[in-house]
Amino acid sequence: MVVRTLALAATLGWVVPAALADLSAWDGDARAGVRIVSGGTKVEGGRSLLRGGVEIRLAPGWKTYWRYPGDSGVPPQFDFAKSENVKSVEVLWPAPERFAEADGTVIGYHTSVLFPLEIEPLDASKPVVVRLALDYAICEKVCIPAQAKAELAIKAGGKADTAIIAAEKSVPRAQPLGADAALSIKTVRRDESRKPARVLIDVAAPADAPVSIFAEGPTPDWALPVPDKVDGAPAGLQRFAFALDGLPPGASDKGATLKVTAVAGTEAIETTFRLD
Repeated sequence: MVVRTLALAATLGWVVPAALADLSAWDGDARAGVRIVSGGTKVEGGRSLLRGGVEIRLAPGWKTYWRYPGDSGVPPQFDFAKSENVKSVEVLWPAPERFAEADGTVIGYHTSVLFPLEIEPLDASKPVVVRLALDYAICEKVCIPAQAKAELAIKAGGKADTAIIAAEKSVPRAQPLGADAALSIKTVRRDESRKPARVLIDVAAPADAPVSIFAEGPTPDWALPVPDKVDGAPAGLQRFAFALDGLPPGASDKGATLKVTAVAGTEAIETTFRLD
């Protein structure tokens, strides 16, 4: 009945109160729209968290960006400051794709994407109201800025939402350098034979899955190039490289903490290391 009511509301342009459903109304247009979804509770690190998600719907041919957009683009900016009974909201980022464009390589999503949320209430005995203000960008042949607002009242308990669980599984899992796994970052080293110096990353991955590697600096103002596949990997591994370029003014790569995300088919990991 709820789904039927929501479909009728969307057809007639009604505004559906947040308390009547496990998802908010869409805010957007024919190119893209945004809504909040909810469903279920989980325990993470000793905390009881409400499950939620921010869904961005994209029309065919349009895309939006990851937290690090690559050579160009604008990452989504999530603002939950006007929420009620909310101590914290953590946004999780599903594994992205890389896209080759005329002005370089960008990182993001070309189909609808659901960003899982981990919501910690101030008072777990009371419902929360999640209010989102989202600034993001959508691109087809050109990129345009977009804004959206959404609101949803969420209560503890209830059945876990399968879409949210699937989105959580698509988030790269943390993995130490050199882990013994089918998909893993085996070694990372600096190569001083070129100027600027570059970083070489040796990756173990399933043979039948294309691999993409993404590198991030310790702060968002680092604009590291997207790693490309190169020759010279040891047997059974794949090698990727990126130049130590795009650092903010005055920053040094010596001893910097970098994060590398590896995506191979439906598997994705992220490894944090110190570049000594």
